[in-house]
Amino acid sequence: MTNTKRSVTHPAPLLGTRALNRATLDRQLLLRPARMSVAAAVEHLVGLQAQNVKPPYYALAARLDGFTPEALSRLMADREVVRIVTMRSTIHTHTADDCLTLRPLVQPARDRELVNFRKGLAGVDLDRLAALARELVEAEPRTMKQLREALLREWPDADPQALAVAARCRLPLVQVTPRGLWGRSGQVSLTTAEHWLGRPAEAAPEPDAVVLRYLAAFGPASVRDMQTWAGLTRLRDAFERLRPRLVTFRDDSGTELFDLPDAPRPDPDTPAPPRFLPEFDNLLLSHADRTRVVPPEYRGRSWQGNFVYCALLVDGFLAGLWRLAEGALVIEPFGRLTKAQREDVTAEGERMLTVMHPEASYDIRFGTVRG
Repeated sequence: MTNTKRSVTHPAPLLGTRALNRATLDRQLLLRPARMSVAAAVEHLVGLQAQNVKPPYYALAARLDGFTPEALSRLMADREVVRIVTMRSTIHTHTADDCLTLRPLVQPARDRELVNFRKGLAGVDLDRLAALARELVEAEPRTMKQLREALLREWPDADPQALAVAARCRLPLVQVTPRGLWGRSGQVSLTTAEHWLGRPAEAAPEPDAVVLRYLAAFGPASVRDMQTWAGLTRLRDAFERLRPRLVTFRDDSGTELFDLPDAPRPDPDTPAPPRFLPEFDNLLLSHADRTRVVPPEYRGRSWQGNFVYCALLVDGFLAGLWRLAEGALVIEPFGRLTKAQREDVTAEGERMLTVMHPEASYDIRFGTVRG
């Protein structure tokens, strides 16, 4: 009788929802206040979603020990961080180095975006448009209205909005200060990243390097998770090249998750303090499957139409909304909070207000639970 040895493929270890939650919170600097500089945090997080001016400030207030809004504002004034369209065709706050490399990485997606505007760009030479737009915004920062009007003189039969979108897609346009500074106001004026930072753009990084950075900030994660975050497709090959250097898990639905071998994966019962997150926070937008943070019963509750609410985390998961209104921090839980949870939420609210509005006085009140 012949003995035949069969290779046995063992299933990847399971990471349940709470385990994924705690791992992601740790990478996102939300389990405990992180002791790192603002610049280091922006780099570690691979940028901060910044559709509006204030969210990056509140995002860092929830994450960093000793944060002050002025610290981020100074970096922006000194051109060490900038606001630019990158991942998912949305505005992000990036370090200068990341601005000059990550924008080239996502450029193919920006080029594909123009397909949606091809009718309005009929007869427009996009290379000439990019050259003309660069000349205009490097001569002096321009608003989108000014840029649109200037380009329309060259292509009077084109759709004005499509011309402006084409300039934004073809060029790495940054929003110049005072836009984005804490406590300041200013309309959106644009110039190129190279002109604003005084150095040329760099070659796009290899996707493999960005996969590793994504996992360090958002992992464990699937290929689809990273593609959702980046707004890119066809990243499977990069994960497969890296597979020998990574570890794999599976989530409750059986999806394969990749991770860095030495990345933190805390015990699922690790305490997770309440956190007040801004609208468009990275934590809520950077995975295809958001159940690691958003309970299924609350899916879609943090936005209405195009309006996105500020999010409250309790025990690491989305648990309600919050807003500042008429001298009060209004907290609106989705469900009933225990007495201890209400006390912890109140304490975290007081801490957030002290960091973000030290000279103002706010009441803290719990509003009507949303149905």
